[in-house]
Amino acid sequence: MNEKALKVIEAAKSQLGNPYVFGMWGRECTPSVRRKYAGYNPSHKRAIFKACPVLSGKQPNCDGCKWQGKLAFDCRGFIYWCIFQGYGFKLKGGGCTSQWGYKVNWAQQGEIGDMPDLVCCVYQYRGGKFQHTGIHIGGGKVIHCSAGVQWGDTSDKAWTHYAIPAGLYTAEEIAAASPAFAAGEGQAVFLLRLGSRGSDVIRLQTALNALGYDCGAADSIFGVKTEAAVRRFQRAQQLAVDGVAGRMTWAAIERALA
Repeated sequence: MNEKALKVIEAAKSQLGNPYVFGMWGRECTPSVRRKYAGYNPSHKRAIFKACPVLSGKQPNCDGCKWQGKLAFDCRGFIYWCIFQGYGFKLKGGGCTSQWGYKVNWAQQGEIGDMPDLVCCVYQYRGGKFQHTGIHIGGGKVIHCSAGVQWGDTSDKAWTHYAIPAGLYTAEEIAAASPAFAAGEGQAVFLLRLGSRGSDVIRLQTALNALGYDCGAADSIFGVKTEAAVRRFQRAQQLAVDGVAGRMTWAAIERALA
């Protein structure tokens, strides 16, 4: 593990137990700051006030509050802060879906079952959008901010995707990394993306053509036409649209063909 990745882990661990406040990306938790962010996000005002002893009327000041002097985050602000603290890289995008969508943010993206065992961001995709995110620190362990900064685990089926931040690793380090999931633990057997070649690509192209998503000839080359067909299929199935045939896309294809 390289020095930048170790610093990202150190930053994430240093904030364990810190509070969740919607919209905050590493500001000190005070009643005035909470009130300010409640004004920015009125739909979250009740939760922001309820978690504060002063704003909820439980006590007149912050004396004895477990969050006094602590930094507060929401989930996307937490991963932004950790990555910036780790090696100075600034993720673009104000929400989980927009963060994921900025290709300049990432060296590699995919479905969680295809994740290499590296420090990276993990996401939860449901209801047609990315709704939560955290930092995978290796070995299946996740640190994320949901009702506070806390531990998690990729065995939780809610985690669906991963993204390796740009500049965190070299291409050689990514290629050499071991998979986070051993064979048989649910990862895609065939991870195919633009530039892939071989019999597995033929299988994919044949399946998509049979389902009405035109790839052209099943020529064993994952080109732009095949990528466009994968994207159309993913969109129709309400999957994350990334043009990569991973575990969840293959499972959806198999269901559609059944």
